[in-house]
Amino acid sequence: MSKFMNVVRSKVKEDKKDEYMKKLKEFFDNMKGTEGLISMKQIQTAPNNMCIIGEWKDEQSIAKARDKMIAGLDTVRPMLEEISPELGVTDPVAGSVILESK
Repeated sequence: MSKFMNVVRSKVKEDKKDEYMKKLKEFFDNMKGTEGLISMKQIQTAPNNMCIIGEWKDEQSIAKARDKMIAGLDTVRPMLEEISPELGVTDPVAGSVILESK
């Protein structure tokens, strides 16, 4: 079984960055100890553009945690700008790790 990764891209409203980071920290703290979760990271790709990156033991682990992750993301959605009408405020992708270097 291979590791599994998920990435959620978003754009934070200019006046909501501090509130977003506070809620995101609470979300990350709530995810600690979730079965199969190896790590979660937040990266900033532009002044208001963010990506949450999750590393998982396997695809089954992320599937079991999906409701918990969605509930956490729901706490920050009001602070996000629409990316596009098709995507809404988040652009999530996920997949199996096919190459890794340490």
